Amino acid sequence: MSATVPPRDRLHRARVLIVGDAMLDRYWFGAVDRISPEAPVPVVRIEREEERLGGAANVAMNVKALGAQATLLTVVGEDEPARTLRRLLHGHGIATLLGTDPNLYTIVKLRVIGRAQQLIRVDFENQPDHEVLAAMLEDYERVLPDHDAVLFSDYGKGGLEHIPRMIDLARRAGKPVLVDPKGSDYSRYAGSTVITPNRAELAQVIGRWPSEAQLHERAQRLRAEHRLDGLLLTRSEEGMSLFDAAGHAQVPANAREVFDVTGAGDTVIATMAVMLACGLGLREAMPIANRAGGIVVGKFGTATVSYDELVA
Repeated sequence: MSATVPPRDRLHRARVLIVGDAMLDRYWFGAVDRISPEAPVPVVRIEREEERLGGAANVAMNVKALGAQATLLTVVGEDEPARTLRRLLHGHGIATLLGTDPNLYTIVKLRVIGRAQQLIRVDFENQPDHEVLAAMLEDYERVLPDHDAVLFSDYGKGGLEHIPRMIDLARRAGKPVLVDPKGSDYSRYAGSTVITPNRAELAQVIGRWPSEAQLHERAQRLRAEHRLDGLLLTRSEEGMSLFDAAGHAQVPANAREVFDVTGAGDTVIATMAVMLACGLGLREAMPIANRAGGIVVGKFGTATVSYDELVA
């Protein structure tokens, strides 16, 4: 199965609204020359620091990298990581609707890298005691008509606990809705155009499948139960499977060296969203998204795929 990537000018007119949990990814790169005398752990002498957009912000960055227009709607804290996120988003030309919550820590994922290997990841975050995006529903309704597709990036951080209303508004407006799901309750994604779980995420919901036949039966049952047009299962080395009203379609993984799978799911769903915003169907968009995922796993950390790479 193959599909042609739309021309660059068509992608440039596509507008995707991304809603979800934004994060700041920090990388500390250093040299490892010795083991600590205090504990059996390597001592890393930091030589370089790097900051990248993470979570829903990385999804928006992937949309922008393909040449489409991206708007990110999210809530951050009133802290230094939030200011850094704003600066990075502005620098990449991503339109933003950033709410602030003084009780929220902007999520930071710090990765310490030594000898080209990730030695440890340290997460800075707190679980909100309320729906942080609820106050932004008016902003969402205001900008919804200006976009061609809506993408919900759910990282299970509490920002998307109550998204059925947003999904319903988007579908009533005739917009395709894509969801990168988390957790075991997919009922809150009911009515979406497509959800994109990986194998572990889907197994949380339908259980482990001993055979392809059982996977197909359970996936179709889940899709029908929640009124989804499609369920796109990302399967790593096994490629992707799409379950829709017409049955099942699969594309094999792109044969290339896998360097880092961090953020690959973000690239896949961002590419799907751009293609649907251009008017492609799910079966047309899937092989293009599969190609993008195959490219990005050959890069280090949270990365993106450009239009030129996708059409090469």
